[in-house]
Amino acid sequence: MDPAPSTHGFLTEPALSPEIQALFDSDIADHGYVMNLTRVWAQAPSAKVGLFALLADMAQLAGLTFRQRGVLVAATAGTIGDAYCSLAWGTRLASAAGDEVADAVLRGDDSALDAADLALARWARTVARDPNATTPADLEPLRAAGFDDRQIFAITVFVALRRAFSTVNDALGPAPDRQLRDDAPAAVDAAVSFGRTAADTPS
Repeated sequence: MDPAPSTHGFLTEPALSPEIQALFDSDIADHGYVMNLTRVWAQAPSAKVGLFALLADMAQLAGLTFRQRGVLVAATAGTIGDAYCSLAWGTRLASAAGDEVADAVLRGDDSALDAADLALARWARTVARDPNATTPADLEPLRAAGFDDRQIFAITVFVALRRAFSTVNDALGPAPDRQLRDDAPAAVDAAVSFGRTAADTPS
């Protein structure tokens, strides 16, 4: 009989090192616990640090607000069925824009979105789902919302990197932390009906 899967994913956690401890300490400072996905990225702490540094650079280059980052991540995660980032960023988006907006973005329903949020959400979904399907016309809503070409480039890199982050997490099996599901607004929890099931016990 196969052993029960770990909520930390499919890999054996490496021996603690100063770099791994720094990664864990960062999670504790930010969230109050070490996230299950961070134990996966402990295989190469510099990869997570470098990825998030580049994400921060792109968010700054694009001039993204916290709400706009939430729209992009929630739309990307919802499109590819990533429960982990959908719970985390759906909750953050709800705090910035309200439960109705977070629910709508996760479900792919644009009726609650203003023009700027709509442009960001649709671009994120297109990039996440089928980047080869884009046309020049797909950029016009972003331009109409005030984003120039350099910002559009940075937004696209941001979405692509978030999709890559989700892909690693989903493929290697860490369960969304119980705390994420417990802290999610009811609308966000209901919208995240896909992906891996949250852990039964807190991280």
